[in-house]
Amino acid sequence: MKAGILAAAAAAFTFAVAGGAQAGATLDAVKAKGFVQCGVNAGLPGFASPDSAGNWTGLDVDYCRAVAVALFNDPQKVKFTPLSAQQRFPAIQSGEVDLLSRNTTWTLTRDTSVGLNFAPVTYYDGQGFMVAKKLGVKSAKELNGATVCVQSGTTTELNLADYFRSNNMSYNPVVIENNDEVNAAFFAGRCDVLTTDASQLASTRASVAPKPDDYVILPEIISKEPLAPAVRHGDDAWYDIVKWVVYATIQAEESGITSKNVDEHLNSKNPEIQRLLGVSAGMGKALGVDEKWAYNIIKKVGNYSEIFERNVGMSTPLKLERGLNGLWTKGGLQYAMPIR
Repeated sequence: MKAGILAAAAAAFTFAVAGGAQAGATLDAVKAKGFVQCGVNAGLPGFASPDSAGNWTGLDVDYCRAVAVALFNDPQKVKFTPLSAQQRFPAIQSGEVDLLSRNTTWTLTRDTSVGLNFAPVTYYDGQGFMVAKKLGVKSAKELNGATVCVQSGTTTELNLADYFRSNNMSYNPVVIENNDEVNAAFFAGRCDVLTTDASQLASTRASVAPKPDDYVILPEIISKEPLAPAVRHGDDAWYDIVKWVVYATIQAEESGITSKNVDEHLNSKNPEIQRLLGVSAGMGKALGVDEKWAYNIIKKVGNYSEIFERNVGMSTPLKLERGLNGLWTKGGLQYAMPIR
């Protein structure tokens, strides 16, 4: 019995050592190659899309850049891999990308069986429905018997089935793998309804619809879709950096610090701000990055509000209100863990 206990202890020790050796693999590889390989949507204006010159912009893109700043103090030290919904999980699992920042919903099965660790939510979303105004539909409860365009391999497809079943309604799904083809089918009139995350509906209406004003997004939100960056299981050091990069942008907004005034706050007597900006040392060392990591992110990428407003806010074609993505102090859900 004693021998068995000793053997088990030895095995546990070996596992712990092996786990520790593995823990920094992604972080070490990223540092060695000098850039972050980031998986993003192939084209979702407001979240991730390239211009004609191949320059990427969007909320998800900015979080890739923020991680690059934390490590290299350079928002350009990132390469983007456009991924479909079907490609995204194999890409992160295989190591093709270091970070997945691709409007991906945090779910239990993705957190476990898919093998992902999710960073804090960067956009609280929910699934909605879009229809042509000419149909005269005012509510999703009026969609009984409708033909619905939906992308395969997404939580959207599952939520759609749940919603119609729970409301004793029938529908005719048009299930398509490629998102561009889903949109094309809807605008060509093959479907009465297009369903996906409400933010994506807004993006699609603004950037793809022949006449955006001819389409309306119905008021019902039928699911919770917390969208968050994700990394592979098994590398806590890398996960910690990605996680605290998101919190740093939220904390900056909480503290009233922007890319425009961050230098003024270097003289702040507030201990929380001193820790955030690296005036008081220790936070960078704890993460294994420069003490000015958060200062650099705020200076070169911005706080959460700046990232939100320039990509998807009311001054953009998407015209999305903060809503649940407001700070917790203003009725929203964005809340930074203590940086101390």
